[in-house]
Amino acid sequence: MRTTFTRQTQPTRGVRSWWGKAWQRAVEEAAYSEAELRRGRTHARRGDVGAISVEPGGLLAACRDGDDAWTVQVALPVLEPAARSALVEAVAAEAGRIAELLAGNLPHDLVEHAEEVGAELLPYGGELTATCTCTHYLDPCPHAIAVLMQVGWLVDTDPLVLFALRGVERDTLLADLHARTIPAADTDGHPLVSADLADDVELVVDAAVRAQRLVALFEAGAELPDGLL
Repeated sequence: MRTTFTRQTQPTRGVRSWWGKAWQRAVEEAAYSEAELRRGRTHARRGDVGAISVEPGGLLAACRDGDDAWTVQVALPVLEPAARSALVEAVAAEAGRIAELLAGNLPHDLVEHAEEVGAELLPYGGELTATCTCTHYLDPCPHAIAVLMQVGWLVDTDPLVLFALRGVERDTLLADLHARTIPAADTDGHPLVSADLADDVELVVDAAVRAQRLVALFEAGAELPDGLL
């Protein structure tokens, strides 16, 4: 599923999270030279990038340069099915992790746990493959670097954008976690899912459903019922 984010503005205090800075380092690694990097940063900070569409394994955006506008596409490898399952298991391994993700925080121990089970979340420069419709002879060109820089702003405030790029979208993650809270027991009759995790996921799923219903009613111009607030 593709999600489109409206035009971004540079964060007042810049990228502040450790994972946002890790993304920016990957962009710097991907750049061919400091000259392209400087031009890309200028485009990003000036607001030359339009809306950014994010989907598993890719990004799409336009970047304005003078009187022209160029289309940028970025590819990032998605996780293999086994790695995606391992990532979901890593989120489920400790109560509170999904709540932190939805609150805009990416726990460092979650990323370490995911890496240990073969699920690499944070990219390195060589994974960011970019193309642009401009005539620049290098990839990534400054337009692509501008798009990647702004995606770093998105990742900084919402780490689940990073999950989506790797092929684990928000709704899929919630559904998989919810499925893991269905009561089950081992051969000795012990619960396979902790009560804390089950409570966490139930609360999160309920909040997501309420939010979706509120957005639908709001867009339809209907009165919002007190029970959903």
